[in-house]
Amino acid sequence: MFKSLAGKALVPVGLAVTGFVVVCFLLLYTMVKNVVTRDAVGHAANLADTVLKSTRYAMLKSDREMLTTIVHNIGEQQGVEHVRIFNKKGVVNFSSRPDETGHQVDKKAEGCVGCHAGATPASTLGRMEQARSFRNKAGTDVLAITAPIYNEPECSNAACHVHPASQKVLGTLDIGLSQEMMLSSLASIRNQMIIFTVMVLALTVGGVTALLRRSVFLPMQKLNDFVEEVEGLEELSAPPRRFPQELDRVAKSYYNLNVKLRKSQQELGIRKDKVRQE
Repeated sequence: MFKSLAGKALVPVGLAVTGFVVVCFLLLYTMVKNVVTRDAVGHAANLADTVLKSTRYAMLKSDREMLTTIVHNIGEQQGVEHVRIFNKKGVVNFSSRPDETGHQVDKKAEGCVGCHAGATPASTLGRMEQARSFRNKAGTDVLAITAPIYNEPECSNAACHVHPASQKVLGTLDIGLSQEMMLSSLASIRNQMIIFTVMVLALTVGGVTALLRRSVFLPMQKLNDFVEEVEGLEELSAPPRRFPQELDRVAKSYYNLNVKLRKSQQELGIRKDKVRQE
């Protein structure tokens, strides 16, 4: 196959088209995945902001019972894996999982190292920097948002609080959401894109093959048959059949060349006969 004209023409074209389509598929899927991930992070960040605003009044009043109830109710929502509020020292004050309350958070953990990488903890982070993805002990893929709780003037001026105005961050809210739906959507998009890519490859390669066959391979085959036909004839009487474009000129040139060659051979044979007779 690779020695034939069709193989030498179709194999490189097929490989080039396949490589191009696969690269486009990978780039497009990467872009779609980034958009979906960014939207998921934005949704999680908005949810974290909503939780902070919901707990703000209870924090100002230092109402631990109300805070515990709010955190517990949010943690029971579908898709929410955990909700934690820990103080400046990294101790969990409130959690949707009661067994975590009072435990110290490892500052070198994935969700803390972003702020605590340097000697002085960072006080502000962008939305994408607040997000982290990991797999919990239950084997669930989790997208978590770590949102700082800032010290507002109402906090530092409240009678029940002892936070000085110089302290920028009072604590941190950590909320984790299950990525099951997002990963399922990405898998569905990926499968649909694979099917679409295979269809594009089949149609493109099939179309190119049909076009080459009609415009190149069949005319070349006719030219080859014509050459074999001319070589097998003892006498040339009929002019060559019409071929498309340049091939027609090649066929006529080959035909005329054979006519001249046979005339020359006939004349040379006649001369040899005369020489022998003499």
